[in-house]
Amino acid sequence: MLPTDLLIHRQTGEAIAPKRLDIDDKMRAIATQLITCFQECLGNTQGELDRQLLELEGDSPDYRLKRGLAHILKGLSTFEIVSPLEPPDLRKRVFALSAESVPSTRASIATLDKLAMQLTEELNREVLPVEIRTGLYADLAENRILTQFDIPTPEELLHRYNLAQVQGVFYRASSITLNAHRNVPGEYKLLFRYLKLFQLMAYIEGDADHGFTITVDGPTSLFKASTRYGLAIAKLLPALLHVTKWSLSATLHWKDEYAKTYKNGRFTLNSECGLVSHYPPGKPYDSMLEASFADRWDSLKSEWVLEREVDLIPIPGSVMIPDFRLVHPDGRNFLLEIVGYWRPEYLQKKFSQVRRAECDNLILAISERLNLEKAGVKVKDIPGRLIWFKDKLSPKAVLEALEQP
Repeated sequence: MLPTDLLIHRQTGEAIAPKRLDIDDKMRAIATQLITCFQECLGNTQGELDRQLLELEGDSPDYRLKRGLAHILKGLSTFEIVSPLEPPDLRKRVFALSAESVPSTRASIATLDKLAMQLTEELNREVLPVEIRTGLYADLAENRILTQFDIPTPEELLHRYNLAQVQGVFYRASSITLNAHRNVPGEYKLLFRYLKLFQLMAYIEGDADHGFTITVDGPTSLFKASTRYGLAIAKLLPALLHVTKWSLSATLHWKDEYAKTYKNGRFTLNSECGLVSHYPPGKPYDSMLEASFADRWDSLKSEWVLEREVDLIPIPGSVMIPDFRLVHPDGRNFLLEIVGYWRPEYLQKKFSQVRRAECDNLILAISERLNLEKAGVKVKDIPGRLIWFKDKLSPKAVLEALEQP
């Protein structure tokens, strides 16, 4: 996504229209020029890259466009600290040795040579004085080395830019109303998964046969307009693009720095918008906790088969999608929900969903690190089978819960 100063929007009354680039030869040429710049700077410092990007900008009036494209490309780049030691430790060693002699050019050279010999012995590899000189301040942003660049096509870069400009509108969003029309059930699941992944609170009406109306806002919306969840809403947009048919309207809220007053706006979008998502259409895990559990379950070699998010459980005002389903060859099946996130309003919502779902085949795995009492959750009121865990959820503990009579 783009920082606020690189967003380009046009406002007409309360309606806001973000800048959209044409995917034409002129824009492809600009995108290609910037991509080539990044490729040629592989192995060089971020400072050198920024210098070359500044030269490409020149005195062109479209500098914000080029800076926006470059910002997206930096998100596809890896900048690393290259130094024989962590720079703060290296500076400490150099300054300690240099204090033993009178400052001079010759003394500086001797200090670097001496430390290079010491580090060669300590690290069991040859360390050159030039590595020490380069590594002294390698932790500064401009001195980090561009070591990897995931090269996009010019079209991919331009699509990412257009999407980022639209996402920027939602930074100011205090709420959105989304109509997901009748779609393939798997698309609904992917959308709800991302709602859950970005920890957005939503009121959901409808069903998989007729479609859903989803209202997304923050927990303080009853008291005042808030854009606290605007960034998370912006992150949801690329996931929404995987849904075949939808429309949304957003309420915007921002402060006019000149008039020192708050203003409201509106923004609408639908599935015919022409934006292209860079999110994978598959099913990423919500957390490392879930991914780790799934990997370790495979090594358990149990008869129980672990399936990833296959059920939509409709409940009043929402939909619950358990993390996993466990199926036995004899026909038994259980749903598994892992609760490891701590935000109070999330916990309140989650356990409210569990109570309203009234599932008699639900297993709830709860982190011992959660302060449920502070969040207002009473464990005795929680239905289903409970498993408590600390850092990782043990597959064996889940298997024991499955085999309980």
